Amino acid sequence: MEGFRVVFRAPKLVDVEGFEVKPPKSGRLLVRTICSLISPGTETAFLMALENTSRVFPQYPGYSNIGIVAEVGNGAAEFKPGDIVASSSSHASHVYPKAEECFKVPESLSPMEASFFNLGMIALQGVRKSRIELGEPAVVLGLGLIGQMASQLLRLDGALPVSSIDTLDNRLMMAKELGADYVLNLSKIDIEGEVKRLTDGKGARVVIDATGHPDAIGLAFKLASMRGRVVLLGSTRGLSTVNFYRDVHRKGLLVIGAHNSIRPSYESYEGYWTRLDDGKTIFKLMAKGMLRCGELISRVVKATEAAEAYRLLIEEKDKVLGVLLDWSR
Repeated sequence: MEGFRVVFRAPKLVDVEGFEVKPPKSGRLLVRTICSLISPGTETAFLMALENTSRVFPQYPGYSNIGIVAEVGNGAAEFKPGDIVASSSSHASHVYPKAEECFKVPESLSPMEASFFNLGMIALQGVRKSRIELGEPAVVLGLGLIGQMASQLLRLDGALPVSSIDTLDNRLMMAKELGADYVLNLSKIDIEGEVKRLTDGKGARVVIDATGHPDAIGLAFKLASMRGRVVLLGSTRGLSTVNFYRDVHRKGLLVIGAHNSIRPSYESYEGYWTRLDDGKTIFKLMAKGMLRCGELISRVVKATEAAEAYRLLIEEKDKVLGVLLDWSR
């Protein structure tokens, strides 16, 4: 049987190629993909060969896959054919995830909603590292998918108020609909002055940067209060210029790196949960409607037209947020 998968053949070149589908190895599943969510910031950065990416081609992108178990390898008895599962697998019609790294999707969630699980986990570990306390004011810089979910999770964790910041009005409107207390357009107002006004002149106790833009780091430091915490959640693509003496040292800031890879392997502890534990939490929150992701879906594109999906995310990011590949057609 032949499958097909998305491949970045060279910078800015997206293609779909065939491959032979084989039985799963021991401990793995053969999963027939229903849909997969594109991670807009990471995948387009790798496609464009931006700074802090591998710049090695070909590449096989994707890490938010939802599919139906077609075959179970030896030693994976907790799953059976027909189960709908989530895995950090690539954009392909058939994938072979390790059974121990898969999640069963709750029946109340559609596959398309469930596909946000991995970006939700990324946002969640960043919010955990902020150690937000009930009533502390928080700011989120950048309202792509991860920023949108981080804003919601901060509210769930007790931040008050949550101010969500971007330059695109469509993203600001979405954040407001999803529960942000204030939405602020960076390109239209004095953002430092407005954040101080909303926080009784003190600044935000927690600032989460989810932009991936080097210039946002300095702004995040300026928006934080004395002895505030700044969480670097977005993966920056380039060098940042910062006055550390003025904006970090003198203010006593705590700067927290929050890349998704910085997780314990076996046991969760305060602020640092395992992938398995965070994944279970994200699915519980989504299933209860406490973390809303369905509204973040902008387009569903046939997997065979993957190049168009990436074009949308690069050229029309002012119009789209979540773009999914549909493998069922």
